[in-house]
Order: sequence, then C-alpha cells, then structure tokens
Amino acid sequence: MAVGKAHIDSWYHQTANAIADRPTLSGDVRCDVAVLGAGYTGLHAALTLARRGFKVSVLEAGRVGWAASGRNGGQIVTGYARSMAEVEAAVGKDDAHRLWALNEEAKTLIRDTVAAESIDCDLTWGYLFTALKQRQVDDLHGMVKEWAGGYGYEGLDILDTARTRDIVDSPRYIGALHDQGSGHLHPLNYALGLAVACESAGVTIYENSEVTAIDSSETPSFTTASGKVRADYLVLAGNALLGGLVPSIYSKIAPVGTYIAATTPLGANRMQSLLSQNVAVCDMNFVLNYFRKSPDDRLLFGARVSYSGRDPADLAQQMRTSMLKVFPQLTDVAFDTVWGGLVDITMNRMPHLGRLSPTTYFAQGFSGHGVALSGIAGKVIGEALAGSAERFDVFARIPHHAFPGGAFRIPLLRLGMLWFRLRDLM
Repeated sequence: MAVGKAHIDSWYHQTANAIADRPTLSGDVRCDVAVLGAGYTGLHAALTLARRGFKVSVLEAGRVGWAASGRNGGQIVTGYARSMAEVEAAVGKDDAHRLWALNEEAKTLIRDTVAAESIDCDLTWGYLFTALKQRQVDDLHGMVKEWAGGYGYEGLDILDTARTRDIVDSPRYIGALHDQGSGHLHPLNYALGLAVACESAGVTIYENSEVTAIDSSETPSFTTASGKVRADYLVLAGNALLGGLVPSIYSKIAPVGTYIAATTPLGANRMQSLLSQNVAVCDMNFVLNYFRKSPDDRLLFGARVSYSGRDPADLAQQMRTSMLKVFPQLTDVAFDTVWGGLVDITMNRMPHLGRLSPTTYFAQGFSGHGVALSGIAGKVIGEALAGSAERFDVFARIPHHAFPGGAFRIPLLRLGMLWFRLRDLM
C-alpha cells in the first residue's frame, strides 16, 4: 500500500474537525483482530468487534480517512449500482431482498452512529436523481416501480421538468426522482468521528503504518516497516489501495480516479438560487455529474473519471467545463480546490466480500456506493468474526469474476467505458 502520509488538500480537510495524531506501529503487537485500513469498512468492523469484547488493532498507511473514506462525494445512496432486477438474476429473489434490507440498514447505521457518537458531519437527508433525456425519465419511473413496488420502499416522488427546475436551476434536466431516504454528509468528519468512537471502545489505531506483508495462515499477521501485528483474525479493508498485496482479490477490482471541486463561496442567496433545497444531486448518466451545497455556501461538484490510473493534466479545466454545462450561469465562479483519488469497481458493480482463508476476511469494490455500503460491510464482517456469519454470507454469495486482461485490464477497461460514454450522448 504505497500511499502518502497526509490528507489530500480538499475542502473536507480544510473544514475538518480536530484531527488527532496517532502512533506508528513499532515492535510486535498481539491482538484478537487486526484490521488493515482506517476507512469506513475497517473502522466499523473494529467498532463492532470492540463492542463485543475483542481486542482490535487497526493499521493505516496514512491517516484516518486518508483515502476514499475522507475525500469522496459524501453521497449516501439508496440501492446498489445495479438494478434490483439484475441483482435478483445474479443471486435469486430471497438474497436480493436480504441485500436490499442490508442496504437500508447501511443508511440507518450511519444515522444511528452519528447520533449515538455525536459526530459533527453535517448529515442531511434528501436526494435527487436527475434525468437529461426521456430515456432516463423512463428509467426513473422504472426505479420507482422496482423499489416501491418490489421492495416496499417509501419516500419517492417523480418530479416533472418544472418541479425539477424549482429545486435545481439547470437547463440540463428534464425530470428527477426525489428520494427522501438518501442523503449526504461531510465524509472526512464522519471517518474522524468513527475513529474516536473506536478508540472510546478500546480499539488501537496506528497511523503511518503501511502493511508490507500479509500472512493469512492459521497464525495470521500484518508486517510493516517497523513492526508486526499478530492476531487470531485479519480484516482487509484497503479497497483500491490494497494493490499487489493480495493479487487473488485485487484482480477482481479495477481502480478508478474520481474528482471533486469546491467553488469559491457563492453566498446564501446565490447558492439558494442554484439549489433551493439542501439535497445531494446526481444525474443518470453512466459517467455522471454529482453535486451539493456546502454549509459555507459553496458548490461541491463531482465530475470526470479516469480509468488510466493517471489524473487528467487539465483536470481543473475539465471540471469547470462540466460544471458550466450544468450551471451556465456560473461563468464568473472559480474553484478554490480540486481534488480526487482512487476508488474501486467490480465487474458487476456489486460489493465484493469474502474470506481469503479461514482467518482472513475482506471487503472491497463498492462501486460508487461506498459511503453507505462500506459501513455495513464492516459491521457484518465484525458479526461474522464474532460468530454470526449469516449476513456476511449474503454478501459473500454474490458471484464475482476477475477483470479480463490481467495486468492489461486497465487499458481494456478504458476501451469498454467508451461505449458507455457514447451511450450517455444518445
């Protein structure tokens, strides 16, 4: 896990709550469960286990929330990155309903954790899926039929063009689906709050402690440059940054660069004219734009993806071009900060949980839905290690395949994504 040691320069970091300094692993440590990664998955697994009496150590290569958990779009989204009809086709109707219930619990877990631990992370409920063309309006109606009709989900409202424009002052959108059960938060502050909750429960977190070797045998351990943690069980929660440490599971994800920008402060009146409600918004394109307002009246705008492993050379300009397509009235507005980093996707866009061995569990591949799903993944891993694996096994039964091409899967993925980009234009 070759990553940097400091949080990326983002609006989230600039507005973060107090960030504690935590020790680097030194020497040999013994615990019940060792966790790789201090993001949502690893921290929720650690918290679940610590509350059940386990001695838990968490190893983080950088800082708490350094990676995707501290720099993502902050959007809490209902469902999965595939339709529930596709999920049913893959796992059967019974497991599809179990997976739906787990996703709903993932959102409740955020709500309950924020309340119980008094985490100041601007948690807000309300979300718009916006359509750019009639085909996407039809897709929104299909989502309502599937979610409400098939799974009993409530709180959905289809908006026509006029009602959509009342909320989002953009000429680009012709309709929307308002979901009261999705929402948004400050992702880094959520991660920092989870870390404090873990430590209050007895978890030890080591920062700047990059794992260089994993032993998943009957006597498992993590090795770093300055120490070793021996445990009864290991949890791998490194996602896109796990890299070559575990090739057998890394082949089943692909790292994707995603990017967000924060504008200069717009002022309350102008921000209100762009977004009349404090909702998060994403469009229905495959390569989508997503945005929301910040508490200090900036537009937080996400756009662009990179399948090459390299950031675009003209990233800020590309981001600005995307923003102006949505809000052409912002020609006088500049970005204060632009940031990004890697997330991971799976072939089927469903989360990938499993056992590397009887002593080693992993979770990865949240495919754009990680704010909610990574937390419930950590919780069910904790439950499994504590002796109740039924819910973990629902996720583990999802079939996954390696990306074709082996070491060349990224160039092949880039070619495959061209089709979806073209479809967005149709």
